Amino acid sequence: MPCTTLLVGKKASYDGSTMIARNDDSGAGHYTPKKLAVVLPQDQPRHYTSVISHVEIDLPDNPMRYSAVPNALEGEGIWAGAGINEANVAMTATETIASNERVLGADPLVVYKPAEGDTPMQPGGIGEEDLVTLVLPYIRSAREGVLRTAQLLEQFGTYEMNGIAFSDVNEIWWMETFGGHHWIAKKVPDDRYVVMPNESGIDSFDLDDALGEGIDHLCSADLREFIAENHLDLSMGRAFNPREAFGTQSDADHVYNTPRAWYMLQFFNPKTARWDGPDADYTPRSNDLPWSLKPERKITVEDVKYVLSSHFQGTPYDPYSSVGDVSMRGAYRCIGVNRTDFLALLQLRPYVPQSIQAVEWLTFGSNVFNTFVPFYTNTEAVPAYLSTTEKEVDTNSFYWNCRLVAALADAQFKTSKIHIERYQLKVMSEAHRILNEADRLVAELASVKSDPQPVIDSANEALADMVCEQTSDVLGKVLNEASNKMKNAYARSDA
Repeated sequence: MPCTTLLVGKKASYDGSTMIARNDDSGAGHYTPKKLAVVLPQDQPRHYTSVISHVEIDLPDNPMRYSAVPNALEGEGIWAGAGINEANVAMTATETIASNERVLGADPLVVYKPAEGDTPMQPGGIGEEDLVTLVLPYIRSAREGVLRTAQLLEQFGTYEMNGIAFSDVNEIWWMETFGGHHWIAKKVPDDRYVVMPNESGIDSFDLDDALGEGIDHLCSADLREFIAENHLDLSMGRAFNPREAFGTQSDADHVYNTPRAWYMLQFFNPKTARWDGPDADYTPRSNDLPWSLKPERKITVEDVKYVLSSHFQGTPYDPYSSVGDVSMRGAYRCIGVNRTDFLALLQLRPYVPQSIQAVEWLTFGSNVFNTFVPFYTNTEAVPAYLSTTEKEVDTNSFYWNCRLVAALADAQFKTSKIHIERYQLKVMSEAHRILNEADRLVAELASVKSDPQPVIDSANEALADMVCEQTSDVLGKVLNEASNKMKNAYARSDA
């Protein structure tokens, strides 16, 4: 899937949380309805069959409860997307990336082949459809997430290249697969953030650590031999660069991928480098954009939402701009596009009781026009407004309301923008207020060892009710703006 990922280490975040976030985008020209779900142990399959690749996998008999953002409609598999399990370990999967021809020739993808004549069906490997379901219910740390995924990848292979994020309250790991069976993973430095569009991202890697103690790096056991035998190291005496060895630097990357990384980096580090002009250190087409940087200030939930909603505002490339060179508007693929299915930010907070450490901030549809709503994941219940998405358009569904608001507001961007801004401010302010109150009540209950579950479930319902009310309100306002600018509008009335 074409997606964008942002990872924030605990010393780079505003409150000491680890935060991993990802836009999940559909392919061009279609939209995938999504919903929020909590998967209970009794509902987790013990024998899993992939819809796309037909691979069959036996799963352990001790799954944990976990949240997920699966496809709402049957037919293409689960695609659980992102979630947090009851051990407060988070996972978002996947960021589709790419391998170059030399890698794919050395380690071909494991692709499903249907039966033909006397030749039996050959199952493919695992992929984005499967990974959260196969991994998240069974891991108790971010590192364990990497190791379990690696074991599955080496056993069954994959039919695509993916970037996968894992986090717990202490650390974040980023994993990249390349070819059919190989992989690397790197721990995100605590004081840094990471930007990932749809391309191989890791730009430095310590093979000695990965194949030795594995403190900050992990990889396939045969990686050193694989690199040498297939002449993949292009470093010219510099430190090993996985992006150069395993990834791509195509013309398509320069339009579709690198501009997104460029925008996120210059947003968080405007003074660290020159990002535009004739003497720019980095441009939207630079192949050497940093994978991670220490931000110039600490990063908030609102920052994550803003940057993953970006339509390149403040640059010549903003498709909504009314100034500057018309030919440059929309020249590069935005971060916040029309076909985003969901955005999830998985926040693990160290300063509250374990029962409420995990908060999943979620929204649906085009991020330019939507807003986050938080959800305490330590629960078995999901409010209907967040969990009910059917094939038919329905204003009782957060997913469908987000889609409707976006389509109407986009059509009348200038006049609708103020309504969207006020909506986003109102919802996020109320969300923080509800979270703060629930955090306080749970802390009081923890001090006397009382059950926090009623407070957690009540807060989730209050958050859903609040965002439902505010979304209905803004839908009415942007509908009015769009109605006033219909082509058949006429100024004279009958009165």
